Amino acid sequence: MTTIREADLIESVADALQYISYYHSPDFIQAMGRAYELEQSPAAKDAIAQILANSRMCAEGRRPICQDTGIVTVFVKVGMNVRWDATRSLEDMINEGVRRAYGHPDNKLRASIVADPAGRRGNTKDNTPAVIHVELVPGDHVDVTVAAKGGGSENKSMFEMLNPSDSIVDWVMSVVPHMGAGWCPPGMLGIGIGGTAEKAMVMAKESLMETIDMPELKARGPKSKLEELRIEIHDRVNALGIGAQGLGGLTTVLDVKIRDYPTHAASLPVAMIPNCAATRHAHFVLDGSGPALLTPPSLDTWPQVAWAPDTQVRRVNLDTLTRAEVASWKPGERLLLNGRMLTGRDAAHKRICALLDAGQPLPDGLSFKDRVIYYVGPVDPVRDEVVGPAGPTTANRMDRFTETMLEKAGLIAMVGKADRGPEAVEAIRKHKSAYLIAVGGAAYLVSKAIQASRVVAFPELGMEAVYEFEVKDMPVTVAVDANGENLHETGPKQWAGKFKGIAVAAG
Repeated sequence: MTTIREADLIESVADALQYISYYHSPDFIQAMGRAYELEQSPAAKDAIAQILANSRMCAEGRRPICQDTGIVTVFVKVGMNVRWDATRSLEDMINEGVRRAYGHPDNKLRASIVADPAGRRGNTKDNTPAVIHVELVPGDHVDVTVAAKGGGSENKSMFEMLNPSDSIVDWVMSVVPHMGAGWCPPGMLGIGIGGTAEKAMVMAKESLMETIDMPELKARGPKSKLEELRIEIHDRVNALGIGAQGLGGLTTVLDVKIRDYPTHAASLPVAMIPNCAATRHAHFVLDGSGPALLTPPSLDTWPQVAWAPDTQVRRVNLDTLTRAEVASWKPGERLLLNGRMLTGRDAAHKRICALLDAGQPLPDGLSFKDRVIYYVGPVDPVRDEVVGPAGPTTANRMDRFTETMLEKAGLIAMVGKADRGPEAVEAIRKHKSAYLIAVGGAAYLVSKAIQASRVVAFPELGMEAVYEFEVKDMPVTVAVDANGENLHETGPKQWAGKFKGIAVAAG
């Protein structure tokens, strides 16, 4: 009978979470390399180049791929012949591993988990608890898969209880365009079919832990109906032209994974969960011999894709920026930002707008008049860093605050990731503002443009506090201009149907 020590599970979980914070898996790196070679859209190709450059930088510097270091999900298969040398429950052991990983002094990860989600939403400070799925299986070892799922992609999870006669492909094609770009494509789609509502969702999530193998599948040909379904969905989604970061291009998904389970004759539950360009998961086995060891990928795995700011693009001085200059920006234009910008996310926006709507002053020293705001919640710095990885968060969560921030706070432009909704686009057009995007999945690369950082307001909010960053050549792309022209609408339309000549179905 195998004996598994408490300390071995805790250490293995902690090590695995540190590992996936800065190492992409080789299959993902290779798939992104293929996507870069295939891509013909300049904007999408630049975004993929940033993601690949960021990935290698993180592997070399052992710092997080994305500032959103995720909510931890763990799949555990416990052999029924295993004996535990432990005083804690399985859940408590795993959560202690999470706690140690996220508090690691040399690579502290961002704590994003809030308790009392329908009420106070207080940060738990250590990213616990994890979401844990346990299965008892024959055998004498413990099989563990850990994943760290970012909020931007998790928020785009979809579920539908279809009729048995409905088309799963038609449902996927109807919902993907409405997911926007907040899930940071290119990535994967995990699909669960059958069982019950909760079973379908778990299968969709678990399928994302599988290796990317779409090129191999296409090369050998499908051997089952599910494999045929994978290929059809992969090709038809890519034919939508959404592309990297939703800018329009040839690759939106790198792979589609599907798991199924018997279901009620009256039911067809279908779940779909995307994984983003910061896909993070690892697998290990405990056999009683000690903690698991994960082997880092060779740096030769990364394609030779270099990225540096294009000095031929327009440089913007944020400290002297005028509304006339903002009005001259064009959708798709790349800019390099220099100077001082403020930051803010959901919690800060809620407080600021409550004060403005009540006619009350903002905290001392905080003014958004003719300023640019960056939607970001950075990782804490370590060693000699000014700030930790600081990529953009999904901008449309701030849509409800945009009119107030432009009208009453006096913002001149915003920086985030992914598309904005009609409400925000109209506010941008009305106030002759602009919305710029930084690349989601390039957080460490973006952080290198930040030369100084200080907290300006709401320090108790932690990573959601308002900071002032001083930036040098921070790369962004104009997504919505002062006239309300929206690159996230025009870009995909331009590239629709160009993926291997597959036409997009009407409607």
